[in-house]
Amino acid sequence: MNWKNEVDKRKGTIVKDTQSFLQIESVLDEKTVSKQAPFGEKIREAYDWLLHKAKQEGFKVKDHDGYAAHIEWGTGEEIVGILCHIDVVPGGDDWTSPAFNAEIRDEKIYARGALDDKGPTMACYYALKILKDAGIETGKRVRLIIGTDEESQWRCVDHYFKHEEMPSLGFAPDADFPIIYAEKGICDFIYETKLTSNTGLVRSFHSGHRLNMVPDRAVAKLDIKQVENTSKLRNLFHQYLVHNDCKGSLNIRDSNVELTLNGFSAHGMEPEDGVNAGLLLAGFLIKLPLNIEEKNFITPLVAMFLKDSRGENIDIAYSDEQLGDLTINIGQMMYEQGSESKIGINLRYPEGASFDVIKRSLDDHFQAYGYVGDTRVHETPHAMDKDHELVKILSKVYEEETGEQAELLAIGGGTYARALNAGVAFGPLFPGQKDVIHQADEYISIKHLLAMTVIYTRAVYELAKR
Repeated sequence: MNWKNEVDKRKGTIVKDTQSFLQIESVLDEKTVSKQAPFGEKIREAYDWLLHKAKQEGFKVKDHDGYAAHIEWGTGEEIVGILCHIDVVPGGDDWTSPAFNAEIRDEKIYARGALDDKGPTMACYYALKILKDAGIETGKRVRLIIGTDEESQWRCVDHYFKHEEMPSLGFAPDADFPIIYAEKGICDFIYETKLTSNTGLVRSFHSGHRLNMVPDRAVAKLDIKQVENTSKLRNLFHQYLVHNDCKGSLNIRDSNVELTLNGFSAHGMEPEDGVNAGLLLAGFLIKLPLNIEEKNFITPLVAMFLKDSRGENIDIAYSDEQLGDLTINIGQMMYEQGSESKIGINLRYPEGASFDVIKRSLDDHFQAYGYVGDTRVHETPHAMDKDHELVKILSKVYEEETGEQAELLAIGGGTYARALNAGVAFGPLFPGQKDVIHQADEYISIKHLLAMTVIYTRAVYELAKR
């Protein structure tokens, strides 16, 4: 069967459904969490949208309490798993069109989640639909497993695999083509302390939406009574912005001097691809007269992490030839005078680096400033045998469908592939394609959406056939 022809026949429907799916703002929302919506109402809305569509179109669907579900096709004892996620990071600022409009410009669909991971999820869904509609007989069941908390703590797949059997093999369409066979270890830390002083210069400081995103905006509110000369402060801030080639503003609002600094968002797996607004603003504030609690918040940000995403300043730097450098992304920074302060870290480390040594160094350095750490999520490094049947089949599919060699890659990102006993990441980003995941104006080109649908259709057929 000519899979490309089958995909091309459905081009209009694939594009329209992808737009509709992307227009649901499926961001974690703790304020609307309920028993029916464990990660908030909008994630539940996107979840229901997809499951309802699958039921209408004749698939077997099983919902596990709103945490995760699977859409099943085929027969057989063994299971092929395709692990996708429908939750996305917040839209953020500086979009050309609203982040959830899913506007088409220049044959590209612009929306948060277009590449990560709702666009590829629709491509995989249509791969199953094309095979089902064609009446293909299989020797294995295929499950499109739908996660809802990938961008946070992976509570979705943890819940799912407490109730369902593990697929014999599978892939996650959530990284790069050709094939990702190895991934770094990933850990999220929160360091926090209580604040007792109700006086001082800094009333509040906020930067960052998610630990796995480079913060693109930071806002500090200063007590205007503690600012000796507003004009001088304005000039100093302007000079600092020019020197660091970034944008920002100083505004007087009520009794506050509000400093805003704009950076550039990127995926936390490579902080150097972005500009961390929070760290840069801390770099300015450290020049001002601060009390001890303010210094204990600002100083570690600057001394430990400003212009150092590799851990060199705290002696934890490590590099691996295939997986690359250990990286540290300071994804959230919060200070509320008289209340509390938190610093959130997304760590990624290659095989060979000692997690215990890394954690001990972070704990010791933060403890010197009165901060106590908590490990929120920790996933150890993941790697598949390069000679595994799964790798060979997907390599063959990729090479025959693209005409290019299926190079095996290792990345700093973390995908659901590590939740499988035998899993790799497979797409959606093609070699040479610009990586705009977690950035403003994230998009998926319609050409690439259709191309990956062809590849996924062929891959599922080869993995599940008799």
